[in-house]
Amino acid sequence: MPETDDSSCVYKNRDAPVEARVKDLLSRMTLPEKIGQMTQIERSVASPQVITHSFIGSVQSGAGSWPFEDAKSSDWADMIDGFQRSALASRLGIPIIYGTDAVHGNNNVYGATVFPHNIGLGATRDADLVRRIGAATALEVRASGVHWTFAPCVAVLGDPRWGRCYESYGEAAKIVCEMSSLISGLQGEPPEEHPNGYPFLAGRNNVVACAKHFVGDGGTDKGLSEGNTIASYEDLEKIHVAPYLNCISQGVCTVMASFSSWNESRLHSDYFLLTEVLKQKLGFKGFLVSDWDGLETISKPEGSNYRNCVKLGINAGIDMVMVPFKYEQFIQDMTDLVESGEIPMARVNDAVERILRVKFVAGLFEHPFSDRSLLGTVGCKRVAREAVRKSLVLLKNGKNANTPFLPLDRNAKRILVVGMHANDLGNQCGGWTKTKSGQSGRITIGTTLLDAIKAAVGDKTEVIYEKTPTKETLASSEGFSYAIVAVGEPPYAEMKGDNSELTIPFKSNNIITAVAEKMPTLVILFSGRPMVLEPTVLEKTEALVAAWFPGTEGQGITDVIFGNYDFKGKLPVSWFKRVDQLPLNADADSYDPLFPIGFGLTSNSG
Repeated sequence: MPETDDSSCVYKNRDAPVEARVKDLLSRMTLPEKIGQMTQIERSVASPQVITHSFIGSVQSGAGSWPFEDAKSSDWADMIDGFQRSALASRLGIPIIYGTDAVHGNNNVYGATVFPHNIGLGATRDADLVRRIGAATALEVRASGVHWTFAPCVAVLGDPRWGRCYESYGEAAKIVCEMSSLISGLQGEPPEEHPNGYPFLAGRNNVVACAKHFVGDGGTDKGLSEGNTIASYEDLEKIHVAPYLNCISQGVCTVMASFSSWNESRLHSDYFLLTEVLKQKLGFKGFLVSDWDGLETISKPEGSNYRNCVKLGINAGIDMVMVPFKYEQFIQDMTDLVESGEIPMARVNDAVERILRVKFVAGLFEHPFSDRSLLGTVGCKRVAREAVRKSLVLLKNGKNANTPFLPLDRNAKRILVVGMHANDLGNQCGGWTKTKSGQSGRITIGTTLLDAIKAAVGDKTEVIYEKTPTKETLASSEGFSYAIVAVGEPPYAEMKGDNSELTIPFKSNNIITAVAEKMPTLVILFSGRPMVLEPTVLEKTEALVAAWFPGTEGQGITDVIFGNYDFKGKLPVSWFKRVDQLPLNADADSYDPLFPIGFGLTSNSG
């Protein structure tokens, strides 16, 4: 049972300074309680007994780990409140902090708004919009009972072959730094006098953010996930560390270590980067969490000699370990390592201080349970639709500059819509939607491109949709005013997205060419990165739009292609001509892209 409340419990006094509360609570904790706070487990193993008796500090939902399929926000809140009751039943009543990958909206929850992925937001160049997305996401996340999102990813992209390309805001550190404004939306904006590096959370409508993955995850050789970033410290600092300065200045509460290596040194065990740079030089006072099973990546082969991995990772500066399943082994190894002196008690105390600091700052001791009044905020479509509009990049408009093809005529008599991405919400959303890798199909609530086209055109316009155009349709092409062909990548995440070829799948170039040879054609490309654009595609199409993975609000696309709004998006990455050019460097003399970073036409330009 929880320790009885009395006037000597400074940590229970909401009016006491945070640091005094941290010091008081830490002084009362046993070693098992401290190690428990450093342990994060997956919800599927989070029984009441485990949470209470192992003093677990954090629980999370891995991607696709729901209370049940298509569970709504209220169902999530019920589940998380149950976990919290178990935590509060422990001797000291320390609440858990519940985490999830809400990386483009509260994307694990059925019916939540799914925003464009980061690569699309980078194309907007609109830091205020990204801040508002953060605020909208925070409301939906808190409505579901979750306290902490593992976002934003502030990787600076080095190579589009990387499977996490769409999680980056772009290839220029300046763009990524500006888009880190998501943190001020998620957590709220700290006052000017707020000490730099100290965690901040404005209130119950905000959610703890996590800058990730420290550091260099976007710069790996050949774009390999969890690969090796080869760079001098000066280049690492100038390119990859730079966004973390912005994150820390906004009071980001947590940082996640990267699976990748820097010059063959695994980040999860790199004392210099994790402690000397992040915590000491940059002054980060929040807590550092491992990635999923991240300590296991320290050893070769991965997962071998786990005890040594724990020793190296914790001593390097990891404060909380995303175990997520083998919590018993982690707790046992941690206990042995501390009792043997191989992990100093001072390191444990530092880690627990940081975790408790964030929990006090986040108000978890005063408000451990979900706020049901927020449930009405789920579904912030207006901001998402604006984000889609501003993220679209127009790469071509008309076969010559004097005759722009867009905007389209919404009163055309008959139009053809083609492609498996035109009427597939899962393909439109991409990875990290409902599950880690995402799924094709109508997996949540939203508006597909086809839905949006039908809503946008006049009553007298006939819309014909075919996933793949039939010979009969192409033979009767004179009856169509124009075609819209929607093609792109299927959903994917992480290593499954690593791609050395970057060709548009599903024979899309053939489909585009077949249609474009018969009628004026707009191509809308759904992808997490630049793709190979065949010369015939560039030559025969009238217009080409990069739509990235725009999320659930397909009407944002029709808002622009039919002329209600103009195109504003600018490429956040260089668009290569051939894969053998990669990686491209915009500062190199040999820079020769198909479209340079910053490129983007408007409807009035060809």
